[in-house]
Amino acid sequence: MKQGDVRAPGGIPLDVIQRHVNFWFSYSLDLFGGEISSNSADFFAAGLKGRYKEQEQYEDHVVADQNFVMNVVEDGRLNEREVPMRNALNQVLRNEYVKDCEKGLARWNKTLAEERISESIYLPNPRFHRHLGEYAGHQFDIEGNLITAEEFERRKSEWLPTMEDREYVRSLMHPVTEPGKIANWIAPRLPESRASRLNLNMFDYKSVRLGSKCPTHFSLS
Repeated sequence: MKQGDVRAPGGIPLDVIQRHVNFWFSYSLDLFGGEISSNSADFFAAGLKGRYKEQEQYEDHVVADQNFVMNVVEDGRLNEREVPMRNALNQVLRNEYVKDCEKGLARWNKTLAEERISESIYLPNPRFHRHLGEYAGHQFDIEGNLITAEEFERRKSEWLPTMEDREYVRSLMHPVTEPGKIANWIAPRLPESRASRLNLNMFDYKSVRLGSKCPTHFSLS
């Protein structure tokens, strides 16, 4: 990035990475289920579902009388709704997942800051680009503001990977099978730490030599 066009040596620009983060983060949030769910209440009551670190962080493992406040869309606007905690457990777990993702991005941004790059990667609002739950069927901008479907269509190329983005990333994903070689889109581990001999002897182990015969693969798409 500091040398010029990051595409020239086969790099991926940060804006393309950001759009892929927006895409995959929003779809990952849907995997937790709806924000308000009777199934989550039933599973919790049956002992099949719990909050993150249920035993360590919570004393009350019944949560029969607790409530949870969340934002939902009502009459074309965002309003707060109080629901029984058991019915909101999907959202409780989702919030913990968001925190975990924020930690990952903090590490990425630390690397950028160390290189004196002013740009950073961020998470979109959890309401953005959702297809399941309370926000499905509604459109939000990257900050979580309710917008019209027309505005979303007009601006979605700013927020989500375009066909050009996908084709470019796909064009970089060439397998490397020659022993002792690494695909140029995988950064080799540098011998900065002596805690692991593997870091110091990248290709001197049988498992590494065998693994190098298999195509390396990674994809944002």
